[in-house]
Amino acid sequence: MKFKVFAEYLEKLEKTPSRLEITRILTDLFKDTSSGEIQKTVYLSLGVLAPNYEGVLLNLAEKMVARAIAIAYKQDLQTVSKTYKEKGDMGDVAEHYHNSNYGSAMNKNLSVTDVYEKLLEIARDDGEGSADRKIKKMADILARVDPLSARYLARIPVGKLRLGFSEKTVIAALAKSDKKQEVEIEKAYNIRPDIGYIARLVKSNKLQETRPEVGVPVVPMLAQRLNSTSEMIKKMREVSVEPKFDGLRIFIHFRRKDNLIKIFTRNMNAIDINTFPELLDVGKYIKADETILDTEAIGLDPTSPRLRGAGPVFLDFQRTIQRRRKHDIAKNASEIPLQFQVFDILLVNGKSLINTPYVARREELEKVVVNGGLLRVDENTITDNPEVIKKYHEKYLKMGLEGVVVKKANAGYVSGRTGWNWIKMKEAEGQSGRLSDTVDCVVMGYSVGKGKRSGFGVGQFLVGVKDGDVFKSVTKVGTGLTDEQFRELNTRLRKLSTKEKPKEYEVHNDLTPDYWVSPSLVVELAADEITKSPKHTSGLALRFPRLVNFRDDKSVGEATTIKELREMLRMQKV
Repeated sequence: MKFKVFAEYLEKLEKTPSRLEITRILTDLFKDTSSGEIQKTVYLSLGVLAPNYEGVLLNLAEKMVARAIAIAYKQDLQTVSKTYKEKGDMGDVAEHYHNSNYGSAMNKNLSVTDVYEKLLEIARDDGEGSADRKIKKMADILARVDPLSARYLARIPVGKLRLGFSEKTVIAALAKSDKKQEVEIEKAYNIRPDIGYIARLVKSNKLQETRPEVGVPVVPMLAQRLNSTSEMIKKMREVSVEPKFDGLRIFIHFRRKDNLIKIFTRNMNAIDINTFPELLDVGKYIKADETILDTEAIGLDPTSPRLRGAGPVFLDFQRTIQRRRKHDIAKNASEIPLQFQVFDILLVNGKSLINTPYVARREELEKVVVNGGLLRVDENTITDNPEVIKKYHEKYLKMGLEGVVVKKANAGYVSGRTGWNWIKMKEAEGQSGRLSDTVDCVVMGYSVGKGKRSGFGVGQFLVGVKDGDVFKSVTKVGTGLTDEQFRELNTRLRKLSTKEKPKEYEVHNDLTPDYWVSPSLVVELAADEITKSPKHTSGLALRFPRLVNFRDDKSVGEATTIKELREMLRMQKV
């Protein structure tokens, strides 16, 4: 496919507010794309060169793209920078100078593959002098395309393609309105979350080949919410009751033959193994040639006396997450040693366990993991008695844990919050009369503070919950933050601010903040209750919301959904 034709599809997508129409346009695009090119086409339509976990980035900041535009179209850099300040969109700047001042020496025959390979070359250019080389290569490709193509090319490096759809919409488009096929494609994507690769399998009729693979993350299985233990048994029958830890969700990938050790977060980001040096010797604790383990990394208090029979003393989430810092790694490792609570296994010696019942996976887990020390498989109890769940919930709360997680005994590993397979039962603040769980929201925008808060730069911020590919407002938060949290929030939000409302946001006009931010930051909120509210596009509101944590370990795709919030409202009334 010629890149010019591809850019015309992108323009249609940018102009279309309808989710159904976006899906239809994507279906047409994929239909017109060959099986050899669809992987690259899908990546570029999402503004990336590879799945996020591979870390393939162009590393071209806005100033570098401005220099590339100036070189490509023979403009003064100051003039280009001034135009960018006026337009606020690097793509519009590139198109403007191409239309206004550039001749007709462009090569309109560049294909999607030509452009993709050139961008990949830029991303892989490293070392001394790479910044200048990247700029020159970007300028070269901008000079060889038409004005419309230049618009989208200039947006890709700065991460602002502004088309308003995600992998979920791509899956729907690949399914061609076939709901059954959409379910199958989503299952495959959950096992192998590389949407370009999945698109190639769909195009080649090879979707059934999808398997978990060491070194490639899997979309995590997540817990639903219920407060009634009787309802849990009614929905799941026989269950496994286990302690719920408050740590970092970590997937450990291990292959013995080449001593491959890969670790991924719950949002499928790769972590440098040196961040957790304890895991360099993880092979000593694994009795398998290769495996994928689902774990929770918990910080331990090294100063606490380990009383006989009492076990280790666990640190809270805020202390544990300090281990993610990229500096003072050795110091952090000694001050906050980690224990990895292993609670599931997805692959062992080439055999996928995705569809294996949980009790059988648990048996395999106990065979594979050397229990104790670095890796620990905690206790579990199989039951169909609601009172047993209550007993263990109270026990684990008294131990300082988050209560219980209850798992359907015969369920496979089902990514996301699908069905009643895992259920968490915990107390957000341990106080009656308050919402029994926290809500993970996406920050949509913020308003400048008045009085004392004017010094912070943020007075209150607007948050939303997920509804398919869009985010709908649910509350404004302006209380319950410390001065330090306000300052941190200001620093984070200024980096994400954007002049225009992101296409994914649905917010009533009277709630428009002073500044919009791109969908990136997830915050965990506690509240007294959920109420119905026509004021917010979600139709719901949080009463007396309070910031609990910045959830850097979660992606916006893991934000609480409207469906989940409605279920929490229902449980609140029980």
